[in-house]
Amino acid sequence: LPTQMGSPIYQGWRPRADAPIVMALKAAGASVAGKTHTTAFAFLDPAPTHNPHDATASPGGSSAGSAAAVAAGMIPLAVGTQTGGSVIRPASYCGVAGVKPSYGLLPTVGVKPFSWSLDTLGLMAASADDLGLALAAIAGRPELDVAPAALKGLRIGIARQDFAGMAEPSCEAALQRLARVATEAGAQCVDLNAPAALAAAFEAHGPLQDYEARHALAWEFAHHRDSIAPKLRAYLDGVQAATPASYDEARRLSRRGRDAARGFFAEVDVVIAYSAPGEAPDTMGSTGDSKFNRLWTLLGVPCLTIPVQRGARGLPVGIQVIAGFGADEVVIAVAKALEKRMATEA
Repeated sequence: LPTQMGSPIYQGWRPRADAPIVMALKAAGASVAGKTHTTAFAFLDPAPTHNPHDATASPGGSSAGSAAAVAAGMIPLAVGTQTGGSVIRPASYCGVAGVKPSYGLLPTVGVKPFSWSLDTLGLMAASADDLGLALAAIAGRPELDVAPAALKGLRIGIARQDFAGMAEPSCEAALQRLARVATEAGAQCVDLNAPAALAAAFEAHGPLQDYEARHALAWEFAHHRDSIAPKLRAYLDGVQAATPASYDEARRLSRRGRDAARGFFAEVDVVIAYSAPGEAPDTMGSTGDSKFNRLWTLLGVPCLTIPVQRGARGLPVGIQVIAGFGADEVVIAVAKALEKRMATEA
């Protein structure tokens, strides 16, 4: 199929082969219905996609079309990518479930890179139950199609990431609702304070991405700068100053953050956190902010967002369930259990 990266630079481009993720989907029995819109090269310039809940609101990005198509009931499953928050955030904005698995669980070969240390494939579907089934089939890991977890006795950490800034009241209300639902089911919810190394790793995401994006899009910038979307072009102008020294420091802080994350996640069974700063922006000119996603993407840990409630403007608000690296089945099981509890409450 035409694979155009949301850019006129690749107008009509047709790869000679399917990417491994597409091969895996077909091998699992899926039918590929078609392509959905992404933002240009998975950056911040909006795609021509509307939020199904409000045509004047953003569907998020970069995986805008994937989230919107699932939310509109066009398809039961869609693929997206996340370098900052491009699966979890649009899923939250559009009111669907989305999973960013552990880094490397799904193959990114054949995906146009933006930042090879961060780029992660993810899935969107109507529920965590659907995501578990699909991820198990695509990855050849039947253990991921796990039963809902027993919430009684589960230890759940609440991570607000104060170093990332504030969330809208609608997000805090959704977080508190999910914590209450879990507590009433017998779970123990505790507030977690992130160690300094995780705050530093959050800050390292930007320099790490900057240096890699400069190289990943070097040909496009050198030969087709004027055809690059405005926000991405301005960004690439700036990252030409990214140095190997800044990259090495970002990688050092990332490694320290991943080391600290082992202790952070060892305190609890799972963590719950904001999926986005709030409801979808009320303008098609913005894809939102990935500030509550970047740390988890950099750490490479599994995240699964589920819709929790509606915000003040009537748009969906999601909360993500997160666990340590490789604990994808735990995240899926707990998300399924929380979905089930909320369904009985509704």
